[in-house]
Amino acid sequence: MPKLHGSLTRLFWLHGKMCFEHLNSHELPTPINWYLSSILTQLTEQIDKLIQKNMESLNKASLLLLPLMFISLFKHSNAAGIAIYWGQNTGEGSLADTCNTGNYQYVNIAFLSTFGNGQNPQLNLAGHCDPTTNGCTGLSSDIKTCQDKGIKVLLSLGGFAGSYSLNSADEATQLANFLWTNFLGGLNGNSGPLGNVPLDGIDFDIEAGGGEHWDELARALNAFNQQRKVYLSAAPQCIIPDAHLDSAIKTGLFDFVWVQFYNNPSCQYSTGNTNNLINSWNQWVTVPATQVFMGLPAADAAVTNGGFVPSDVLTSQVLPAIKGSSKYGGVMLWNRFNDLQNGYSNAIIGSV
Repeated sequence: MPKLHGSLTRLFWLHGKMCFEHLNSHELPTPINWYLSSILTQLTEQIDKLIQKNMESLNKASLLLLPLMFISLFKHSNAAGIAIYWGQNTGEGSLADTCNTGNYQYVNIAFLSTFGNGQNPQLNLAGHCDPTTNGCTGLSSDIKTCQDKGIKVLLSLGGFAGSYSLNSADEATQLANFLWTNFLGGLNGNSGPLGNVPLDGIDFDIEAGGGEHWDELARALNAFNQQRKVYLSAAPQCIIPDAHLDSAIKTGLFDFVWVQFYNNPSCQYSTGNTNNLINSWNQWVTVPATQVFMGLPAADAAVTNGGFVPSDVLTSQVLPAIKGSSKYGGVMLWNRFNDLQNGYSNAIIGSV
């Protein structure tokens, strides 16, 4: 650490350093960590030179600017990125391989597809491992690999096929407790279905089972934030209001809403026409969520009813039109297998 003179300046520097170290260990992907570390070092060196040259010239106004400089640096902690779904095709490679690409900031493990209505909650990872024989606990090392890179790993509930519903507020609370104890901070070193490494949060990809009680599930999960941060994300269809998640999203508790702008012609891209897509986006960024993502198929083969946006169209026409939103969080892709086959994230990552 450079030698700094003046207790007030040292206080500002230490405050900024602590903020950075917190973000470095909990929030930011590795490239952003390096960037902030470099900028912070350069900033402190310049401050030190200024102070040594003439401490008296560093007036009160100059000192007051220092915390603002730190704020301008750390506001990048919500830098845009790509979210991906993993777990529904053995041809997509391992979870660790997915994170080692460096392309993704968020990974949703898909899916916990059976729960509610008196059923025992059950994972379906499409042949990656057999959860019925505790065969998925080995994923804990992959989860740690991802988290060590600053990637948030969430468990996705529901999906396009499964047996799930919530029939009461009590059932929502019971599911929240199950998720906390088996996948989140409530593990306390014990092994759950995915091993002993706590996940970062829960994704709501609810496409069946009615629209009631998902808001109560969100509130119940949010209550655990007093013990450990639980990130909440939602993947609604692009039609407003979403048939299943409208009331949940309106709670304002979701950190990320990655809207599925596909399989719904009225609010998706069609060849040569971005109007429906961008108009729908402009409506979605008004919802009470921290960040909104444009959810897209990573290949034309990933969808049954359209919505694939060629990468050159996305980078030249769509992203320039939506990135100005204060809630813009990035792009969500379905899914890792199709991305691996099509190289979509490689083509867009520099523009996201």
